Amino acid sequence: MTGPNPVDRGKPGSKIHVLSDRAGLPLAVGVSAANTHDSQALKPLVNAIPAIRSRRGPHRRKPAKLHADKAYDIPALYTWLRHRGIVPRIARKGIEPSDKLGKHRWIIERTIAWLTGYRRMTLRYERKASHFHAFLTLAATLTSYKKLTK
Repeated sequence: MTGPNPVDRGKPGSKIHVLSDRAGLPLAVGVSAANTHDSQALKPLVNAIPAIRSRRGPHRRKPAKLHADKAYDIPALYTWLRHRGIVPRIARKGIEPSDKLGKHRWIIERTIAWLTGYRRMTLRYERKASHFHAFLTLAATLTSYKKLTK
């Protein structure tokens, strides 16, 4: 016996969820248990997008489009996003190839790499999820500051 099955869904740990803009700047971050489905984190992340300041009119709180991978291909999420006025661009399971959203996916992969570049984000040292989320938010803030001041 070599140990537990590596694809076991009941594994301990945490998962980082990030919602970013087209340039890869993190807009909203979240933490969940490693054994929860990715689609459960989409609604809180979209609701956590801060208001965008504009010169005239009301503050904009929603993106025009949302790109996501196959884990978010759930009909209820499609209807929820359309109800909010967001055009979903989600890869469909069993229909579209995995590399269909590749030109958009590398942006979020790069954003996660920026966040995990901080030592506290690579391994979870904190026992409480709220502490880990605070460090993740701090890492997102520092990343945004570094990229915006260039």
